[in-house]
Amino acid sequence: MIASNRTRRTLRTIAATHRAARHTAKALRYRCLSGNIAVAVDAGTLIKTGDMLDRLGADDLKDGFKSWYGRHVKKAYIAANGQPPVMVWAQHRTTGRWIHVAAYQPLDQALFIGLATYKQTRHLVQADFTEAA
Repeated sequence: MIASNRTRRTLRTIAATHRAARHTAKALRYRCLSGNIAVAVDAGTLIKTGDMLDRLGADDLKDGFKSWYGRHVKKAYIAANGQPPVMVWAQHRTTGRWIHVAAYQPLDQALFIGLATYKQTRHLVQADFTEAA
């Protein structure tokens, strides 16, 4: 009898949480899903690949090129560390849709390997650009 009371209370708590989540803003829901990772991205201790390109002055690249750069970086990160990078929910800069993107340490080697291996960003590997990062 006691186990069934606990089960009912747990189910009621879960149902109340879901009801509350349905009535919150979408931004708050995604923010809660990302938790401390989103806080680290806002503080600058973790960066997204788009942030890296912005730092290098390559923010004029098309979104399609930026996503391919991100794929090269993620591939280099997995090759070096054996596991995927941490993911964070962020709003797309042009569409405003919530997307799941990888976050890296600001000086992670994978960011620079991605620059060197992707043909659209190879020109950014020159000494002038990498010193600015």
